[in-house]
Amino acid sequence: MDRIEAMRAFVMVVDEGTFTRAADRLDTSPQLVSKYVSQLEKHLGVRLLNRTTRKIHLTEAGRHYYRSAQQVLSDIDDMENQLSDLQTEAQGLLRISAPVSFSIHHMAPLLSEFQRAHPAVGIDLQLNDRKVDIVEEGFDIALRIGRLKSSSLIAKRLAPVRLVLCASPAYLEQYGIPRKPEDLRGHQYLRYSYMNLDPGHSLQKWLQDNGLENTRGMISNNGDLLVEAAIAGTGIILQPTFIAGNAIREGKLSVVLPEHEPEPMALYAVYAHRQLLASKIRSFIDFIDGFFGDPPYWDRFE
Repeated sequence: MDRIEAMRAFVMVVDEGTFTRAADRLDTSPQLVSKYVSQLEKHLGVRLLNRTTRKIHLTEAGRHYYRSAQQVLSDIDDMENQLSDLQTEAQGLLRISAPVSFSIHHMAPLLSEFQRAHPAVGIDLQLNDRKVDIVEEGFDIALRIGRLKSSSLIAKRLAPVRLVLCASPAYLEQYGIPRKPEDLRGHQYLRYSYMNLDPGHSLQKWLQDNGLENTRGMISNNGDLLVEAAIAGTGIILQPTFIAGNAIREGKLSVVLPEHEPEPMALYAVYAHRQLLASKIRSFIDFIDGFFGDPPYWDRFE
């Protein structure tokens, strides 16, 4: 018995609901599909399906085996696709959606090196801080920052995203250095407008608990503008280090309350399918994984 073929036959029968439709999908005969399932049951020593003249029903053992078999077959297909990709040159247009500030600061060197390694791949990089619909809008990959909720998309974690409170030395000299979170209530807060998170989100709770949601200050949908405003002495910002890191390193901004900084978020590469992944997508995922370092280079300012 070819165990993999028998497993495929069983999974297809469950998916299609009948031996006949499963045979059509597998381009074989219903008799052979039935034989494969019977051999599989004999090998396992349990009944997987209860058959009637009209319908088939999974047994309890069948339900457990079906879930495991799906994963095994998916892993096999994925492995074979990866091996196939090694023999196929990555090519075609790769459409990427990515956050504005992160891309401006960090994507150009990555894309230049990627295209040197894969000259047959063209890049269409669209910058947008909103959450795009990858499938509907025709993107191959989206780079996203945050804590992702479960979905049908595949997400590859690429790097931590650290958030720090900071202000210019001149601002802190004039208005005082916060020594505890409660001290933030008396300061100007430069708020990133997309930081409006769900009420139960841990970062949103942190902002509320520390009084930053109710302070006077400035709101903008661009982190770079807020960093420049902070450098100019306008107030205190909570921004990712991939934007503020250079200014901190150069002494233009000083980190405050480092022991109270929020839990880090992360940068993810998000794409639609695990199976039959185009070589251009797989090549990019492999290339970007680890590119920014561990810890990422923008956090090396302390």
